[in-house]
Amino acid sequence: MAGRRAADRAPARPRPFWRPALDSAAMLALLVSGLVGFAPAFGGSGFVLAAGGGLVLGSVIAAVGARFRLNLFILTALTLVAYLLFGSLLAVPSAAIAGVVPTLESLRQLVLGIVFSWKDVLTLQTPVGGFPGTLVVPLLLSLVASVLTLSLALRFRRGAAWALMPAAAYFIAAIVFGTRDAALPVLQGAVFIGVALSWWAVRRTELAADRRNRPGYAAGSGSAPDAAGADPSQVSAARSLRTTRLAGGAGLVVVALVIGAVAGGAAGEPVTRDALRDQIEPPLDIHAYASPLVSFRKYVRDDKENVLFTVQGLPDNARVRLATLDAYDGIVYNVAADGSAASGDFRRVSEEVPSSANASTVPTTPATLNVTVGDLTGPWVPDVGSVDAVTFSPDTGRAKELANSLHYNAATGVSLSTLGLTTGDSYSMNVSIPVIPSDDALKTDSIAPVAMPKVSGVADAVSSLGSNYAGDASDPLTQIRNLATSLSQNGFFSHGLEGESPSRAGHGEERLSSMLSAPQMVGDDEQYAVMMALMARELGYPARVVMGFYPAKYEGASAAQQITGDDLHAWVEVDFQKAGWVPFDPTPPKDQVPTAEAPKPRSDPKAQVLQPPPPPQEPADLPPDVRTDNADQNQQPQQDGFPVFVYYAAGGGLLLLLVLLTPLLVVGALKLRRRKRRRNAEQAADRLSGGWDEIVDRAGDLGTPVPVGVTRRETASTLAEAYPTVGVVGVAERADNGIFGPGEPTPADVEGFWAEVEAIVKGMGSSRSGWRRLRARTSLASFRARRAERRAARRRGHQS
Repeated sequence: MAGRRAADRAPARPRPFWRPALDSAAMLALLVSGLVGFAPAFGGSGFVLAAGGGLVLGSVIAAVGARFRLNLFILTALTLVAYLLFGSLLAVPSAAIAGVVPTLESLRQLVLGIVFSWKDVLTLQTPVGGFPGTLVVPLLLSLVASVLTLSLALRFRRGAAWALMPAAAYFIAAIVFGTRDAALPVLQGAVFIGVALSWWAVRRTELAADRRNRPGYAAGSGSAPDAAGADPSQVSAARSLRTTRLAGGAGLVVVALVIGAVAGGAAGEPVTRDALRDQIEPPLDIHAYASPLVSFRKYVRDDKENVLFTVQGLPDNARVRLATLDAYDGIVYNVAADGSAASGDFRRVSEEVPSSANASTVPTTPATLNVTVGDLTGPWVPDVGSVDAVTFSPDTGRAKELANSLHYNAATGVSLSTLGLTTGDSYSMNVSIPVIPSDDALKTDSIAPVAMPKVSGVADAVSSLGSNYAGDASDPLTQIRNLATSLSQNGFFSHGLEGESPSRAGHGEERLSSMLSAPQMVGDDEQYAVMMALMARELGYPARVVMGFYPAKYEGASAAQQITGDDLHAWVEVDFQKAGWVPFDPTPPKDQVPTAEAPKPRSDPKAQVLQPPPPPQEPADLPPDVRTDNADQNQQPQQDGFPVFVYYAAGGGLLLLLVLLTPLLVVGALKLRRRKRRRNAEQAADRLSGGWDEIVDRAGDLGTPVPVGVTRRETASTLAEAYPTVGVVGVAERADNGIFGPGEPTPADVEGFWAEVEAIVKGMGSSRSGWRRLRARTSLASFRARRAERRAARRRGHQS
């Protein structure tokens, strides 16, 4: 019996070189057919370098792992090292030195890309190959898929079909991360199916040949006799049969592919497929919406008397917000959309706005507004304060569509509908209106340390005049009030409409410079609000421009207040620590129009209140630095804590450590579960047998050859030569005595036996190097040996 088991477990003949080469070529063909699927989503040729490089690296790692029988832990470590070493060249060359040598920035992008690049690929506008970090996706997928596919194909002889699973997963992933437009769907499918079927047919033939060539294989089992006594005519017939089978299989594959191609052509244009990106709502691209401030003059000119919307429930002195703008580039004041501030972060909301979105300590007054849209059309949704809930009226027939298109920015209190408002739309809105404190309270408040987006293109005249207007006031509120009051008193109002003084629209650098250099400073809300906001920013205060509405006369909260184009305004808000964003109005009154003759310049345009000589005092607390292009970035106070890149590096290191330790933890958990199952077996004899199996498995994981098909004592004699100090022979004898001897072993006997087993297992490991012990902890050799033993047992059962 032992001889028969040894024959069943006899190693197969070494495979000729061309067979692993054929396996590698077939697996690469499968993977390349999947690689083509990335083309529609990524575009260009960058993805070919990333994905193709990943396939080459993965193939080399898999070949080395198969050649030296590296375990899962080593393969994972090699894969990570290759990813970090070559990822800069393949996926983020713009961050590498000369496009090749890794840098801290390129490594940071590679580490973060493991987590975040998937979202970018699905949400960015295609083709996504030109965006930073997106090529990490094809690189990672190709690298991991090639390592798994070729490792399974090269290492397994009977279970090689499992290699088709990661190859198919890679093929599907290219479709999932693609677009509705397929690259070469018929050719991709034909190559993948044809190569997979052909390769598996060859592997099946090789397995059959291995069975026939196994020593002791009987002719009566359904195959040719032993090679030693083979009949030449039977051998020739067997070879002819194999050739016929291969030819028939190849013919079936060709026929199936031809029929599929013809049927596909006859069916006409294929139905548009759905990709994963079609099911994911991309983040709102605020660049797609123009700043409403550029249309300020259009509203006041074309809609001066037209009802833009009607609002009921508007409290006295409350202002209706249309848009909040905080980024300036010398041409237009807009919403920051570069991630430098929260003003561009619009999130989809349902009817109930999450309370966390509006978390604030500023006192508020609740109100309910009912808004009916008139001539106001476009994406910007009028609201007041911070929004708590929005309900669109079903009478318009668009309630569901409007609700699904609603986005809200909690940092600025701005609502936006990607569908756009039209005449007749109506909605109800629960809001919380901030209470504006008195100037006495604001004087004791400090400026909030909020980061603002950079501004550029600020005219020199705006900076210098802002310093003069702010005066020598010691507190922020007085300086800000001086800016608003000086602009309001020194300037003149005009929309530039028919019958009014000339006043050009726009708020770019040239418009503001010409406005300040003219004999009279003439403009409207658009120019004055932008000018004051830029002055405040130059002084270091967090200021933004708000465009919205408030009527000259409030009708009361119970009345339906009609809002026209004449009620459109722009003002400035500055963020205070306790009070939040406080509004300031720098625009002159509408009746303050230019005079026919230019007035003489004021003798002292600085402060508006005569101030006594200041007594000696401590230096005033300066406002927190606000990041601008015009401010010296080197003079910003050092932030507490570590630099940001330190956190990135630490996070990336922890992530890599977790990935490296995961295989170790998984394999260790599996071995611990196996040991527990053996030690707690129902029968005492099974617990003794399990203890001996634990010793044998430990030896196999340590790389010691363990004979198969022999008795425990024979195995113990072999192991005693490799581990002479651990007493393996005595444990084998006790196991045999307990299993085959008279009577049932007592629990105490079993526990004593397992104590010896644990001591032997520990001693076996101590006799080897630390590196050998680490490899043994992650080795799957014992699992493979037990699996092969079960298969041999099943074969013997079938033959009997």
